[in-house]
Amino acid sequence: MSSASTNKIALFIDGANLYATAKALGFDIDYKRLLEEFHSHGELFRAFYYTAVIEDQEFSSIRPLLDWLDYNGFTVVTKATKEFVDASGRRKIKGNMDIELAVDAMEAAEHIDQMVLFSGDGDFRSLVEAVQRRGVRVTVISTIASQPPMIADELRRQADVFTDLVELQSKLGRDPFERPAPRDREPRGHMSKYLQEPKGNDPRG
Repeated sequence: MSSASTNKIALFIDGANLYATAKALGFDIDYKRLLEEFHSHGELFRAFYYTAVIEDQEFSSIRPLLDWLDYNGFTVVTKATKEFVDASGRRKIKGNMDIELAVDAMEAAEHIDQMVLFSGDGDFRSLVEAVQRRGVRVTVISTIASQPPMIADELRRQADVFTDLVELQSKLGRDPFERPAPRDREPRGHMSKYLQEPKGNDPRG
């Protein structure tokens, strides 16, 4: 472990889950501010961002965000979604990044003091427990302010610290003056206009 004077932090962002959580709370995440916020808490070992990308939509609405994150200090991990037909004959999209996130977290555990997980997915409970056994403190960020809550109860109980995303809105939310024009319609699909954030942002400032 590193010396007591430093606090080495790694961020693990479950992209689709954080997007859904912020949307449920009615605000947009400013990823530049997010990075700055955690830089102020210690030494940032790495900031991982995980998301599935629809294979035939390589230049989908999420692409500008991923490029921006990649150039601005995030480690972006993507994989193509798989399309399948369920038992009822409905087309479904499968794009789970849990394994990728878990492998990276286990590898990072020996280098860090604190893991910050942006997800409410109960599947991560056993990962959190395993990382804690290696002496890492785990903060989970999601929300219980939405109906229903976005975080699984077992994950919230397992974390050393649970922080409700609603409490971080003033620190991580996008300045309302930077918002695009009011959205009267959400585009269909799992990503919305706010993910096109980089178009209006100068990565340098």
